[in-house]
Amino acid sequence: MATRYTIGSGLVITALALTLIALLIPVNSFGSRPAAAVAGPAGTAGPAGADDDGGGTLSTAFGPLTAADRDFVRKVRLAGLWELPAGRQAQQRGSRPAIKTAGQHLIDGHTELDRQVIQVGQALGVDLPNQPSAQQQDWLGQLNRARGEEYERLFVMLLRRAHGKVFALLAQIRAQTKNSMVRALATSANTTVLDHITVLEDTGLVDFDALSDNVQPTK
Repeated sequence: MATRYTIGSGLVITALALTLIALLIPVNSFGSRPAAAVAGPAGTAGPAGADDDGGGTLSTAFGPLTAADRDFVRKVRLAGLWELPAGRQAQQRGSRPAIKTAGQHLIDGHTELDRQVIQVGQALGVDLPNQPSAQQQDWLGQLNRARGEEYERLFVMLLRRAHGKVFALLAQIRAQTKNSMVRALATSANTTVLDHITVLEDTGLVDFDALSDNVQPTK
């Protein structure tokens, strides 16, 4: 009996010791690697210019969905919200055939991209904007106020500068994302943006020296 008691007591003591050790281990030590993958060191959470919505990396049927992925999907939607009306306006107000052609390419490209991005947003649970950003609304306001050749030059420069920035973001997302739907959207957007850059440059109105971020369009 004494032997059974000693063995039983030993098992209880061992169990209590293991429980105490578990309680002393910091909770944040578990899952630390996934957390690091979500947040990362300062300045490395995602592609340059990407906004972090604080949602971290989510698991989806199409692969991990990062904050940078969601930011990219929203930016594709935002692009269409101002470039579609800009394209329609160029069709109506442009005097040069090349401006009308660029406007039509904007309409065609963003109509299709908008269809795709809405499907992606629904499939991945990404909330999409329904109106242009404040900056994009300002660009549309500048175009509304411009007249004649000033309008055409402003149209080309605003759109060419915007597409140049998106083109750089596209390359980073396409290379880094592990989500198949985001990757497919980035591939489609890359083709569309390159087409738009080409037709805008074909107008002959792009001032490449003025494409720097330090140079703002004339209002």
